[in-house]
Amino acid sequence: MAEVSQSYADGSTTPLTLYSYWRSSASWRVRIALALKGLAYEYKAINLLKGENFTAEYTKLSPLQLLPALVSEDGVFADSVAILEYLEEKFPQRPLLPADLKTRTVVRQVVHLVAANIQPFQNTRVVNLIEEKLGSEERLKWTQYWITRGFTALEAILKKTSSKYSFGDEVTLADVVLVPQISSAYRVAVDMSQFPTLEKVFRSFNELDEAKAASPENQPDAVIS
Repeated sequence: MAEVSQSYADGSTTPLTLYSYWRSSASWRVRIALALKGLAYEYKAINLLKGENFTAEYTKLSPLQLLPALVSEDGVFADSVAILEYLEEKFPQRPLLPADLKTRTVVRQVVHLVAANIQPFQNTRVVNLIEEKLGSEERLKWTQYWITRGFTALEAILKKTSSKYSFGDEVTLADVVLVPQISSAYRVAVDMSQFPTLEKVFRSFNELDEAKAASPENQPDAVIS
C-alpha cells in the first residue's frame, strides 16, 4: 500500500482509502477524479489476478467483489460511478459536472454509456467466460465489438460538444470515464481512426499532470513488462 502525497483542497484531514488495481479501468476513473480534486488518499492494492477481491475481508467492503472501493468518513462505497458522484458532492473544488442542467445531463449520459454499456462487456469475469466457452479469438472479437459499438455512439455525441475535452475546454466526468476506456480500446487493437473526436480528447487529457499521476504505470502495484 502507499499514500499518495497530495493535500486535501478543502482542508480536511480525514483520510480516504482507495482499494484499487493498477489496470482496473473502474479504479482508474476514481484515481483520476481524486487527482483532479487534489485529494490525498491511501492506496491499497487488490490483485485481481491473484483473486484478492474474493477474500472475506474485501467482500465485506464490496459484496459484489468488484473494484474499486472507497473508504471515507461517510462510509464505504464500492461502485465507481457512485464514488465519482460522492467525490463531486463531498469535495466541490474543481467541479467535474457542468452548472448547466442540459450539459450536465449529457455528461452523465456519456458516463453511463461507458460505465454501463461498454466496460461491463469487457469485465474480466465476462471475457474469461467467453474465452472458456468459445476460445481466445472470440474473446477478442467480443471485446472489440462492444467497444466499437459504444464508441460509435460516443463519437456521434461528442463531435457536437467537444473542444479540447469532451465538453468544451473544461474537464468533466465524461473525460474521467472515457480516457481509461479508450486506453482499453488501444490495448485490444480497436481501430481508433474511426473515432477522431475520441482520439483528440484522449490526447488532450493525457497532457494533464493529474492524468499522468493516475495512469496505471504510475501506481504502486504496477507491473510493467
